Formats: sequence, structure tokens, C-alpha cells
Amino acid sequence: GRPFFLNFQSLTFRQICPPRSTRFFFEVALVKIHVLGSAAGGGFPQWNCNCPQCAAVRGGSPNHLPRTQSSIAVSANAQDWLLVNASPDVLQQIKSFPGLQPARALRDTGIGAVMLMDAQIDHTTGLLMLREHRQKLPLYCHPLVREDLSTGNPLFKVLSHYCDIDWHDVQLQTAFQVPGLSGLHFQALPLISNAPPYSPHRDKPQPGDNVGLSVKDEASGKTLFYAPGLGQMEPHVWQAMQQADCVLVDGTLWTDDEMIALGASKKTSRSMGHMPQSGPDGMIEWLDKLPAGVRKILIHINNTNPILDASSPQRQTLAQHGIEVAFDGMEITL
Repeated sequence: GRPFFLNFQSLTFRQICPPRSTRFFFEVALVKIHVLGSAAGGGFPQWNCNCPQCAAVRGGSPNHLPRTQSSIAVSANAQDWLLVNASPDVLQQIKSFPGLQPARALRDTGIGAVMLMDAQIDHTTGLLMLREHRQKLPLYCHPLVREDLSTGNPLFKVLSHYCDIDWHDVQLQTAFQVPGLSGLHFQALPLISNAPPYSPHRDKPQPGDNVGLSVKDEASGKTLFYAPGLGQMEPHVWQAMQQADCVLVDGTLWTDDEMIALGASKKTSRSMGHMPQSGPDGMIEWLDKLPAGVRKILIHINNTNPILDASSPQRQTLAQHGIEVAFDGMEITL
């Protein structure tokens, strides 16, 4: 019969006891995912693109939401966050999400560390915007990503003149933890996708060039699987998706020839390292096979993709299959 209240900011239940009695509380740890950016490289609208989608968002269409380039933040306490990929739009994203700037001191950040899934420009350029960090920036990535960012695109060398990098080697299919994010276990899985143009592995990718990330809460067992770049389904990836409570996966293009049909590129979706949503062996076909109850969300959506139009037949098709479309500011709690 004793009253209690729920502190929504810290997600902590506290039982209020009479005076002079022993007071106690317990915390409910929940995995929190904040979608900082949901678009593919170039954002939405893309600065030089006049495709129907970009024209619509510039024209103020209520069915088209602007989007920044893909990145998420993950936390167990809503105070200390792992930034997963550092988008070129990271300053705008931090401004839009106060949790990453908690203002506890003169110079402060809620970013406890950064995890890079690959060495692509749209996932790494934001590191330069974080150069004022007061200490070395804790950064987790595979050695092949470190190699590309030390040679072909030497961001690490540039940052050595500023905050510098505290690099942590991420080994494939080996669980690891991040200091400050207690209770969360991470595991990187190799994906078949493509390496960036400045990589020696371009068009002949190696395991580690591109990874998916499983995030598991130790207490609840709830799991997120995140893969913004997924070119082909493999047994170990499919197993991870089946075991997840939420999959946040590649939603780049609707059809394999989407960019070719529009005259925007000569490359197919699969050749760029992205499974199209529609068609045989497409993302929808795979997501339909997941166990009931798994939350299915698409992210890393290219500006040409018709699912960016909330009123489109393609968006209705996704809804019929129980598939959501990520948006900037989307909150996911497991």
C-alpha cells in the first residue's frame, strides 16, 4: 500500500517509506536506442539531387520528412551513450538530442565512446567534428577499418593533432563491453557489403570491412541487431537476426536497379553492398521469416527510395508486412 513514483528520466522506481525507516530503490535496466540519423549517404534531401523525393521534401510535402545521415546512440542508463557511426551531420544530431550534451560541466558530453561499423565517409567524417574532445576519443572498430582510416582516408592521423584516438580492437564474433555502459554486451558480425573507394579492398571486401552489431542487455536478455549496410544474407547474420528482439537493418533502396532507372547511377543496389527491399531474396522476403514479435525497422534510406513518401504504395506494402521506417529522433526501448 505504500505509494511509489516513476522517474521517467532515469527509469528508476523508488519506494517511498515512512520517516526513520530504511529507504531503498531498484533500477530497471532497459536498452535505449536513439536514431540520430536515418538516411543513407548524402542525407535527405541530398544537396545536389532533384529526384522526385528530394524535390518533394524541399517543397514542404507533409509526407516527406528531412533526414540526416545514418547513426544511432545506444545506452543502458540514458546518460552514457555509445555513438554508433559518426555521421557528417553529427553536430546537428547532437543539437537535436540533448542526451548527448548533458551540460554537467564546462566541457561535457554524453558520448562515452564511438563504434564504427565501416570506414565509409558517411559513417566516419563526423569524427572530425568531435576533435575538441578533452581526452583521447575512445573508439571501437575492426583493424581493417582502422587501416583505411589511417591510410586511404587518414582521419586518425588528422585527429592525432587534436584530441587523438584511444583505439580499441574489435574482433569479429567476440563479445566485448564498453566502459561506462555497464550491463550491455556488444558483438560485431562480419557482413558481405563493400569497402569504400579509397580502400584496397574495394569490390573485394574482407571480413571486418563492414560489420553488423548485436547489443544485448545482460539483465533482461533483450537484444538489438543493427546493420545499416547489408549486401547479402549469411547464416551467422540470419541467426543473429532471429535471436534479436529488434532488427534495425539496411533500407537503402527499394529495387535493385532503382538508381539506374532514375539515371542517378550506373550501379545496382547489390553491387553497392545493399540488399534491395523488394524482389526475390530481398529484405522484405527475409524479414517476413523472422519470429513473431521481432520488431522490424529499416534505416539508411537513400533519397531515391519511394518509402520516404509516407503515402506511397511502397510504404503501404511495408506496413502490411509489419515493417517500420526509421526517422530522425526515433526512440526504441527494449
